Amino acid sequence: MPYKFRRISQTKVNKILKCFASDISAAQTAKIVGVNRNTANDWFKFNCFRKEILKFQEKENGSFQGEVELDESYFGGKKKKKHPEDKRKRGRGAENKIPVFGIKKREDGRVYTQIIKNASKQELLPIIKRLVAKNNTTIYTDKWTSYDGLVLDGYKHKRINHSKEYSNNRGTHVNGIENFWSFAKRRLAKFNGVSRKTFLLHLKECEFRYNNKDDIIKTLKRIIKSLLV
Repeated sequence: MPYKFRRISQTKVNKILKCFASDISAAQTAKIVGVNRNTANDWFKFNCFRKEILKFQEKENGSFQGEVELDESYFGGKKKKKHPEDKRKRGRGAENKIPVFGIKKREDGRVYTQIIKNASKQELLPIIKRLVAKNNTTIYTDKWTSYDGLVLDGYKHKRINHSKEYSNNRGTHVNGIENFWSFAKRRLAKFNGVSRKTFLLHLKECEFRYNNKDDIIKTLKRIIKSLLV
């Protein structure tokens, strides 16, 4: 166990881990376990749980195959008010927000997220080609123009027009990945703002919790095993 974490017993470490897995705040965890707030923060933040989760999620990408949903979302910040006559800045997203691209496999519910510069085709297509298999795969998206031409790149592609409907009886929708966006935004809202510096850690934690909701304690213990000895 790293030196800075050796000051508390293994029993307390296990309690901190269980609190983290249960999504209890560091402040509440400190009271429950009987440790200093800074100690709980050390385990929760950059040098332990969230840092190891980030590394784990980046290694666990794998290839997405089968029925796969793609979408983008925007986190944090507030859209600046514009003068009524200023109609030049329109389109996807919002100023001062962090754009994130998401992929969800319908079969097992697995989600992958990546912070992007923008939602352009030039930004999204390389990610799609890297992570989404072409064989035996059907991609579902909305009508955003960056997804134009996926058929020409060898993908089977179905689209939903959100100006008319959010799903249809043919199974064309992106409700799955949108469900993840809602989960992540609700969860991050409780922090009353997440800085850009730490946003990736929190985003990947949301991804990890969503992908491992059925066995989060077991998986967390496995990925931080080296820190518990």
